[in-house]
Amino acid sequence: MTPAGYIAKKIHTSPDWLKADTVADIYSVSNCVSAAFCDFIPHWRHNGYWLFDSPDVIRDIATAENVELSSHKIFYHEVHEQQFKDEHRVWEMFSADASFPTDVQVPAEKKLEGFDVVSFFALSAPECSPLSCNHMAESLPVNAHCLLASFDEAKQLIETGAFTSCEPGPYRIFAVYSC
Repeated sequence: MTPAGYIAKKIHTSPDWLKADTVADIYSVSNCVSAAFCDFIPHWRHNGYWLFDSPDVIRDIATAENVELSSHKIFYHEVHEQQFKDEHRVWEMFSADASFPTDVQVPAEKKLEGFDVVSFFALSAPECSPLSCNHMAESLPVNAHCLLASFDEAKQLIETGAFTSCEPGPYRIFAVYSC
């Protein structure tokens, strides 16, 4: 797994439309349910994974946008070095977008919350998490944060076609840590 960066999110409880008894809240990498702290793109300080190299960058942008971060949770993410091309059913290497500097500061302390599968059709920013966005948490074993328990489980689900009729890929696997 490669250090991908940080994001602050406003965590929402499981939405009424998601009928997954085990899910209490959504820690997904996508912004579909638990949104990022603000529209950070106009600041152009994100890294090549469209995340941030440190929590300090997030704090600077939040200050500029008058966003109070006390109601947000900061996550650190690592990403698998390969993405799954569903139409060809193969794993291929990918890396951070070279147009943006990427120098992620790995946190001294972090708590693994689980693993997320995320679509990247546009090949830039994280798009959708089929676990929450496509209701897959209703039929797959997820934890209270709507995440999978292991990397191996995420990889197996992708390879066996569990997300084939969800969002268009490629799919990437992220480790989600709170810090």
